[in-house]
Amino acid sequence: MLVYDRWGQFGRPVLLLHGLLFDRTMWWPLAAELTSGCTVVAPDLPGHGDSPARDEIGVDALAGDLAMLVNRLDLHRAPIVVGHATAAPLAAAFADRYATHDVITIEDSAGPGEVPEYFRPFTEPRHDSALLTAYVDWPVETTRPVFPHLADPSGFAGGIRTLLP
Repeated sequence: MLVYDRWGQFGRPVLLLHGLLFDRTMWWPLAAELTSGCTVVAPDLPGHGDSPARDEIGVDALAGDLAMLVNRLDLHRAPIVVGHATAAPLAAAFADRYATHDVITIEDSAGPGEVPEYFRPFTEPRHDSALLTAYVDWPVETTRPVFPHLADPSGFAGGIRTLLP
């Protein structure tokens, strides 16, 4: 079971995947910019936010869980998948196995940008060693992840909109 937030009912789905030690709330400023023309879904990965923890989480199994969520929500069009930091491999795994319109990854090379003070709380990771144990097979950031979707939510949303048919 994955807890999620959903904005909108129509248009191309946009699936927002947070990195390890974050949760779906990191996407709220971006989702507010994307509310027209698409359906935005931001799930909490297992053990994050309000989704229950699991002992072990594999990328392939979680990609399958995300596909079931997309199906259960009746999102009939292939989603644009956005993977933040350590969720980039999850976004790629989803795209390898399921219909995907496009994949956007936010990794260290994306450029840090300057996050306004009022969005900085969204950039704070949790400190939970048990959670890292459950994600032992995932790559762990050695540097602080970047947040271009928080530095300029409107601009980042504009980039996603260019992918909407």
